[in-house]
Amino acid sequence: MSILKNPRLAIIIAMASFGTLAIFVRNISVTSGELALYRAVLAIILLSGYFLVTRQSIQLKAIRKELPLLLLSGVAMGFNWILLFEAYKYTTVSVATLSYYFAPVIVTAVCPFLFKEKLTPKQILCFIMSTLGLVLVIGISDLGSGAGTDHIGMAFGLGAAVLYATVVLLNKFIKGVAGIQRTFLQFFAAAVVLIPYVAATSGVTLGTMDGKGWVCLLVVGLFHTGVCYCLYFTSLKELSGQEASILSYVDPLVAVLVSVFILGEAMTVTQLVGGVLILGFTLWNELEPRKKKA
Repeated sequence: MSILKNPRLAIIIAMASFGTLAIFVRNISVTSGELALYRAVLAIILLSGYFLVTRQSIQLKAIRKELPLLLLSGVAMGFNWILLFEAYKYTTVSVATLSYYFAPVIVTAVCPFLFKEKLTPKQILCFIMSTLGLVLVIGISDLGSGAGTDHIGMAFGLGAAVLYATVVLLNKFIKGVAGIQRTFLQFFAAAVVLIPYVAATSGVTLGTMDGKGWVCLLVVGLFHTGVCYCLYFTSLKELSGQEASILSYVDPLVAVLVSVFILGEAMTVTQLVGGVLILGFTLWNELEPRKKKA
């Protein structure tokens, strides 16, 4: 595809598409667990077709030692989706997204314990200011349909952030698996775990969906998950980690714009300041200083 020849454009398209996810999720009447399951299954089908066309295969023997981490990260990914979808139900998309994007701050705080990394003064400052931003967002009690549901939505968003941070940290230990193959196995693990979860909770309720819901479900599963993950991971290896991190912030920016201008959801000045603190300082934390010339 011509898009893949421009990795920056591919990642921008993928992240901007992720930012529109809530528009489609809110038109799908099934439970969050079901939606997460169908999302994984549809993505598996699409990626299987991609592997057939490109004649790729997954050598399970070669990655046998890393399979437990892959499967565990897939489980975390599946339940991360569930919590994010629940956050969309209880609060505005902007609040859910800003809570969710606290994940990089969690990763920064945990890395010194897992990888024996020392926190620099800059990282400590970014952690404090990002946390302050989260406090400003959570401190808002007059949004949407009431303070109670907003705080429930924020809690779901933060829970999703913890699981997303878990996926990121687990992937730091996985070295020998290519991006798309890694994602395929994670989707597979998510589906395997979500099947009994859905059976024990809501069951299958696809019959309750109308035509609009079916279209939105296919868009979420095939495009937002299958196509966009392919765009993201095939382009990721062509960019530096810093550049990819910067471009990833297209997602929350688009999500906030969608929340305010398309969905017509309220956003106060204090909440906006909190969002700027969260995104601004987590982004600054990922920027590496330029090396001085000798």
